[in-house]
Amino acid sequence: MTDSPAPLADPHLRHPADASAGDGPRDIVILGSTGSIGTQAVDVVLANPDRFRVTALSAAGGRVELLAEQAHRLKVRAVAVSDAGRAGELREALRARYGPAEPLPEVLAGPDAATELAASECHTVLNGITGSIGLRPTLAALRAGRTLALANKESLIVGGPLVRALAEPGQIIPVDSEHSALFQALMSGTRAEVRKLLVTASGGPFRGRTREELEHVTPEDALAHPTWAMGPVITVNSATLVNKGLEVIEAHLLYDIPFDRIEVVVHPQSYIHSMVEFADGSTIAQCGPPDMRLPIALGIGWPHRVPDAGPVFDWSKAMSWEFFPLDEKAFPSVALACHVGALGGTAPAVFNAANEECVEAFLSGGLPFNGIVDTVAAVVEEHGTPEGRDLTLDEVLDAETWARARARELAAHMTRPTAEARA
Repeated sequence: MTDSPAPLADPHLRHPADASAGDGPRDIVILGSTGSIGTQAVDVVLANPDRFRVTALSAAGGRVELLAEQAHRLKVRAVAVSDAGRAGELREALRARYGPAEPLPEVLAGPDAATELAASECHTVLNGITGSIGLRPTLAALRAGRTLALANKESLIVGGPLVRALAEPGQIIPVDSEHSALFQALMSGTRAEVRKLLVTASGGPFRGRTREELEHVTPEDALAHPTWAMGPVITVNSATLVNKGLEVIEAHLLYDIPFDRIEVVVHPQSYIHSMVEFADGSTIAQCGPPDMRLPIALGIGWPHRVPDAGPVFDWSKAMSWEFFPLDEKAFPSVALACHVGALGGTAPAVFNAANEECVEAFLSGGLPFNGIVDTVAAVVEEHGTPEGRDLTLDEVLDAETWARARARELAAHMTRPTAEARA
């Protein structure tokens, strides 16, 4: 590992911005504020007004009433929607919330609005956007020198080399529960002492089922996650374990650990969020009830912990924690993701974009559950091996565009089982 690049996330390093943060509340920009990560981040901020102050919010635009409520409660300077057609509705919602003497925040709209806010004056940008559209804001925040609390795993996965080229030591703090757990566990030893990263997976709603038994599952089945409350895309990704494959790629990029030293372990209770095995045989685990407020608080508050950020276990009650090996035949997505991650270049962008299209096709009733990963694998294979040269943003976006179109074409030729067949 001596010739490897430095890891993007290192708990032993501090970003220079932390040295000049001062004693007052830390200024935060929240991207994706009306989503699952964003709403919980707002809860953390409101519970800790002495620690955090939100200066700007962004959202897609589907929940303008909630966005206006958040803006008013947090007294932000600016608010943005990526759907320019919802800007007027947002302004009306803001005027309804604000009193006559209260100044309205600036409203930004359009596909570049979140990117503009990511570069605005603040200490930390929390990127809670879902999907690869979060790449440009990620790059903007890094370029502007902000600390990046990263929940948008897709931007790192599809643009890994671009992110690596911009990120300074200690600038990225992971917010995904698994990567936050690894980040915390890695404090227990040096980088050279790490033997293996163990990424835990709940197994989703279909743990224990065979590939044949998964042929007839419905979107309603896939959206019934047993332990986490998330958006529909991430929930389906958890059902296929594509989400876990993406997390393995992310762990490789964040911590610079080879794929053959990253292992997925199924842990249904979701109490242990991930583990690090060290060279002496010690395994350090980070655990807690399944609640995203703790990793969010650590992400925006680092290097300090926020008291009572999340719930704790009642150790006076009996608990059982189980672990199982991953069934790679029923869930081939993790092995496919490792292959894609090793290929590098635009392959991860193709993998992610094709999956997003296939999940949409599944949710709309046009693609069988097993067809999601099968179609993604076909698109990845057709894409081929990327050329060994520096990656550009245009190449990533072009690869995504091709992958989305090709995934839609292939998905259109797959037939989802009828109700009679499922019966």
